[in-house]
Amino acid sequence: MMPDLGKYALWVLSAYGVSIALLATITVLSILQSRRTRRALQAMEAGRKTGQGESARSATPGTVKEAANG
Repeated sequence: MMPDLGKYALWVLSAYGVSIALLATITVLSILQSRRTRRALQAMEAGRKTGQGESARSATPGTVKEAANG
């Protein structure tokens, strides 16, 4: 099933191994970033529904208290 690679077998199989490892790493990192982005988006949307937009979330605590008081 596998062709005879002769003296290059080690190099070819190593290249396949490295390629598969890199593809797996990119896939895992993409999934993790997608989950992180989804959670951040859901948090922003939840804050928007409760009336706390991104500006209130990114402001310093003193500024939020001052805005709430008057």
